[in-house]
Amino acid sequence: MALLFPSGLAHVLWLDNEEAKQFRDIMSKSFSYAGATNPSDFVPILKWFGGGRFEKKVMDLGKRMDAFLQGLIDEQNLSKTTSDQSKASTIIHHLLSRQESEPEYYTDQIIKGHILVMLMAGTDSSSLTIEWAMSNLLNHPEVLKRARAELDAELGQERLIDEPDIFKLPYLQSISETLRLYPTAPLLVPHYSSNDCTIGGFNVQRDTMVMINAWAIHRDPMLWDDPESFKPERFANGGEEPYKLMPFGQGRRLCPGMGLAQRVVGLTLGSLIQCFEWERVGDIKVDMSEGKGLTMPKAVPLEAMCKARPILSKVS
Repeated sequence: MALLFPSGLAHVLWLDNEEAKQFRDIMSKSFSYAGATNPSDFVPILKWFGGGRFEKKVMDLGKRMDAFLQGLIDEQNLSKTTSDQSKASTIIHHLLSRQESEPEYYTDQIIKGHILVMLMAGTDSSSLTIEWAMSNLLNHPEVLKRARAELDAELGQERLIDEPDIFKLPYLQSISETLRLYPTAPLLVPHYSSNDCTIGGFNVQRDTMVMINAWAIHRDPMLWDDPESFKPERFANGGEEPYKLMPFGQGRRLCPGMGLAQRVVGLTLGSLIQCFEWERVGDIKVDMSEGKGLTMPKAVPLEAMCKARPILSKVS
């Protein structure tokens, strides 16, 4: 069978087909608009001639997103008054339970904001990282074989990998090498300089927007040995100095979702390796060209062949 990893795939498990289609469309447009340039920001006079159409599209999308998220909240509220408890363990459910004790803070608007942050920061970036990681593994079958051997030695074929297992698998932890070569936020999040400073010989005034090119830093031959090569062993048993790797940023302003992302990506990748045998569709290596976007998708979505391993029949 063939498995296709569409770039930018985002999903919410309990959505039906129509809702899922609507959700994917909203998320796709959100990332597209986030990385777009609004000409009216640079030439304000364009607004006099209808140049504000981009702003109107963003506002319309915002209304769609708000209505969609409110629908999810209303659905959870409805489930509390019925016997349907299938959604009782969702994040929305837990946020709504806080609404009962702290209604002045956990308003629907605040809850929608929390959900939106998690979706915008955690869906596209996580799915792209998994896609890049699988692409690297398929182009380096010896690495894939070693990762599978580590999983089998630690867990066997009697139970599925679980979150606590991730940190017992040092080679699987080497996902850091994918984050080095293919950070899904290559320019990180914009920062402001809090004071006048000098960066790389350039004088930067206070309150200047600073863009950090993590992609270039991760491939700097002055920092990394053979930087263009995929070598997961760099990060085995602590490996390279952590300050050189910054897919989530550094210091006080690093991504607050780093721990969650590492667990989600590690658990998903480990499950794919443990449960399936993977091969490329043909003899040609997977295309590793980088596509366009605010995040860094693959130019050509990954397509691979997979075959179920015995563990699936034991745990299904």
